[in-house]
Amino acid sequence: MSGDRGSPQFRLDGRVSLVTAANSGLGRAISLALAHVGSDVVVAVRDPASGVGIVDEIVGLGRRSLCVPLDVTDLAQIREAVATAVDRLGPIDCLVNNAGVGPEAPAEEVTESNFQLTCDVNLKGTFFVTQAIGRLMLERGFGRIVNLSSQAGLVALPGESIYCMTKAAIDHLTRCLAVEWGPRGVTVNAVAPTFIETSGTEPALRDPRFRADVVERIAALHRIGQPTDVAGAVVFLLSPAASLITGHTLLVDGGWTAR
Repeated sequence: MSGDRGSPQFRLDGRVSLVTAANSGLGRAISLALAHVGSDVVVAVRDPASGVGIVDEIVGLGRRSLCVPLDVTDLAQIREAVATAVDRLGPIDCLVNNAGVGPEAPAEEVTESNFQLTCDVNLKGTFFVTQAIGRLMLERGFGRIVNLSSQAGLVALPGESIYCMTKAAIDHLTRCLAVEWGPRGVTVNAVAPTFIETSGTEPALRDPRFRADVVERIAALHRIGQPTDVAGAVVFLLSPAASLITGHTLLVDGGWTAR
């Protein structure tokens, strides 16, 4: 445990973590990082076939893991996934809400269907997965929750008005839940990355002009982020070393918002 005496502890031995959209990109990196520091990992994905590989990797690291089907917009599936995870691996200590979407379009061209999809996944999904697992954490008097936000919650990104809106909402939801649940042993924080090299950002970053602009805007470090940059921040906020941190959104933006 962290405290006034001894060294801060970053291990999660004996903990069970659930990560949504854990099969690729940031979700995969976070899941593997959690396994590396001792946590068992529930891989929650829409398509169970896509989670087999990451489960095998986690087991190969000596941790327990299983894949559960989870569409975060489906409340019945949320309940079933949580029940299965608890039955197979035990109480969930750590939750990482990683699932998110962001269809791009100028504000005047946003369709109702894309508006609804973005809100359903980013807001409804995050809230109701957190609610389902948070209830169990509150019963036990312990829990650690990290929501994946974005620098888009703080800065305006042209063509991403709805995505920006939902990420700003995630930041404030994080503060609200931290205040409500802190007295009952549950911390709630968020991590807000800049552009990270993943399959999702690869098409945009492939454009040399766009990439150069992004690198320039990452004012302090002038490099594109890697998934491990984000995974490290998540592990820290879930670890005993961060036991006095709650309601905070940790920017992993290389200095973009410092300019």
